[in-house]
Amino acid sequence: MHILGGDVPAVTDGRTLGHEGVGIVEEVGTGVNNFKPGDKVLISCITSCGRCDYCKKAMYAHCEDGGWILGHLIDGTQAEFVRIPYADTSMYHIPPGSDEEALVMLSDILPTSFEIGVINGGVQPGDVVAIVGAGPVGMSALMTAQLYSPAEIIMIDLDNNRLEQSKKFGATKTLNSSEGNAVEQVMELTDGKGVDVAIEAVGFPVTFDICQQILKPGGRLANVGVHGKPVDLRLEQLWIRNVKITTGLVSTSMTPMLLKTVQSGKIKPKQLISHRFPLNQITQAYEVFRNAAKEKAMKVILYND
Repeated sequence: MHILGGDVPAVTDGRTLGHEGVGIVEEVGTGVNNFKPGDKVLISCITSCGRCDYCKKAMYAHCEDGGWILGHLIDGTQAEFVRIPYADTSMYHIPPGSDEEALVMLSDILPTSFEIGVINGGVQPGDVVAIVGAGPVGMSALMTAQLYSPAEIIMIDLDNNRLEQSKKFGATKTLNSSEGNAVEQVMELTDGKGVDVAIEAVGFPVTFDICQQILKPGGRLANVGVHGKPVDLRLEQLWIRNVKITTGLVSTSMTPMLLKTVQSGKIKPKQLISHRFPLNQITQAYEVFRNAAKEKAMKVILYND
């Protein structure tokens, strides 16, 4: 939706969108050694050459000949066929017996929320965590944050349906930011102390502002959302509070670990799927997700007949 809203101007007219998916290998190029036709694979949202300086640092998001290019700089996955550059280092074999729909979440939203939200935010046992935005990425952050046993996870959103769903995924408290001052409500819930970690999972100035105002001294703000407009940084308040602010584009370095965690049943991302559409109904699928509150949409899956 950020692309359709013009927040990613590098995407040109006519581009096939999509950077998530699972599929079956149709054919391979001469340089591909790890995959063969017929293999079932998980496609990473990040393309990695595996050879450049950034890839050697496991910063695959900044690969000099890859990074986030699918559905961005080259045609993406919302199609019957997709070409995956550097396939050997940009795809994963799907283990036999896997729930392939669940693994779609490992293309992007699970590693993004985990790496850029939970790990960058330094979530620790006993922390009080606030997640602003109860969409697919925010819900994924909710799921993966629990790997580190925080004491409280507060979900903040405008959609009561999504807030109610978040309780099923482990949220200990919920706040509807349209029903009063969100900052004041968080402070009331935390006895005026604020939170250890605030994860921004929307990408709007107002949601970033909530996050920077609810941090306790020593707190960490992990920005995950895609921002298309400038935000005000309250540095005049933050400089003395020893806070840390992080941003980032996922590198998917944690995908193998998350794959094992999903396979073990510790995380159950399939629960995020609310709607399924055949590829020839893609316009309808986008309309449903665009009107997520009305349609009670969370994660929308497209499939080939």
